[in-house]
Formats: sequence, C-alpha cells, structure tokens
Amino acid sequence: MKYRSRGQKVFTVFNYIFITIVVLSCILPLINTLAISFSSPKFVSAGKVYFLPKGFTLTSYAFAISNGKFMQAFKISVERCVLGVAINLFMMITAAYPLSKSTKRFAARNFYMTFYVITMLFGGGLIPYYILVTQLGLMNTIWSLVLPLSTPVYSMVILMNFMRNLPPEMEEAAMIDGAGHFRILFSILLPVLKPALATVGLFAFVYHWNDWFTGALFMHDPSKYPLQTYLQTLLTNFRDMLRQSGSDYYTLLSRMNEQTGRAAQLFLGLVPILIVYPFLQKYFTTGLVIGSVKG
Repeated sequence: MKYRSRGQKVFTVFNYIFITIVVLSCILPLINTLAISFSSPKFVSAGKVYFLPKGFTLTSYAFAISNGKFMQAFKISVERCVLGVAINLFMMITAAYPLSKSTKRFAARNFYMTFYVITMLFGGGLIPYYILVTQLGLMNTIWSLVLPLSTPVYSMVILMNFMRNLPPEMEEAAMIDGAGHFRILFSILLPVLKPALATVGLFAFVYHWNDWFTGALFMHDPSKYPLQTYLQTLLTNFRDMLRQSGSDYYTLLSRMNEQTGRAAQLFLGLVPILIVYPFLQKYFTTGLVIGSVKG
C-alpha cells in the first residue's frame, strides 16, 4: 500500500468530516420537512417534531392532492418541463453543432460565438424583457415560460465542447458515404451524445421545474401558475388559499396547520426531481467531465 504521511491522514479525516457535515446540512432539513408533513398539528405547533413524525396523519397530503389548484399547477409545471426541455435541447444541439467546427469549415464561427458569450455576460434588464414578452403576445401563456430562454448558452457550450472532442474520423467517414450535415448530426452524433444530452437536459429540467419568478411575472391568472409559483404564493398566503379551497376552514385547521400543509405540498413539489435525478446521475458526471474545457 502507498505510504501516507500524517498530514495526508489528517487531511483525509478532515475531508470526511467536512463532507459529512455538508451532506447532513442538505439532508436533515428535507427529513425535517417530511416529518412535519406527516405530523399532527398540535405536535408541530409545540415544536416537538424534528426528524420523526409525531401523531402520524395524511391529512396534509390528502388536502394537497384533492386541492384542484395544486394539481392544476402541477400539471402546468409538467407541461412546461416537457416543452421547455424539448425546445432547449433542440436549440442547443442545432447551435452547438456548427459552433463545434473550426473556422476553416465555418467561417462565421467566431462571430456567432462572440454573440453568444456576450449574452452570457450582459442582459437587457427586467423591463426590456417584460416589454419584449408583452409585445410578442406571450403574456399569460405557457410560451412566455419556455420561449424567452430557449437557448441556455452555458449548457450549449458544454455540448459544443463535447462535440469538439469526438473523433473527426466519424464525420469524415459519413461524408465519404454521402451523408449530409443533418444526417451526420441526428444519425451519428446524437447516439454518442447521450451523456452530454443527459447533463444539459437535467440542467434544463431543474431550471424549468424550480423557477417561480417568470410564472409570477408573466402569468396574471393564478389558475395558470406553474407549481413553484403556486407554492411561493402558498408560503405567503396559506390561510387565504385555505379559505378559498371550498372546504370547511375550521375543520381543516383542527386537522392541519400552516406548517404541515406547506411542508406536504413543498415535499410533493420535490418528488419529480428526486425521481428523475437517480436515472440521469450516471450520465451527469460523465457529461460534465467530457464536455469540460481541457488545456
């Protein structure tokens, strides 16, 4: 075995302790939220719930699932993620492919690359952004949530670098056989781009699922709020939304309170991320490493 000095051993122990603290700081709040969502309101109000539920009850989850507003917001978020991720991937792929070529093959590469980098560094601001969406007639529609940011430049650069690291012989052999650029891109390159596509696709999915601000900015009708915008409204106006739910207000308050109701709906909002990430995790690290800039 390789000899390890005392300093290396101390450093390794410190790393394990530090990483354990970081992991616990991420997991424990989630466990606490889950425990609160399953607990009786009297124990939660008394501050007796930590990491295990007390007075186990499913009232908060039953209310969340039966609440039409929650399910409607959930449906809109799913629709937004499907449209948003599909549009993002299409735009990133079609932009990354020509930009991955040298200036000998694509003379305007540097011009377009400079244009994209400028959009990463500078923005027009919130007011021009709002005016643009309004003038395009996208207000209060789901397209206002997916079209304005249809090309995530950072993710496009990751995909571009991945393509640049592929063997050029693959494309040369396809061209000799008579394949054009679209055939090369969709039939030859995309099958080997799975790690990079999974990485940038996960970035896009997490953004669209977690974003609440654009929903609050562009959706004037609360019935069209995506889930995160609805949850943000719930955190600030829980009692008002409880009164508007159509259920017996005082009966609900005797079986759940603001903390348990919010915790249940917040945790339900996390479920899709918790389900999707494990399936893409094996591609995630590979895509980041292969698509990174090497020097």
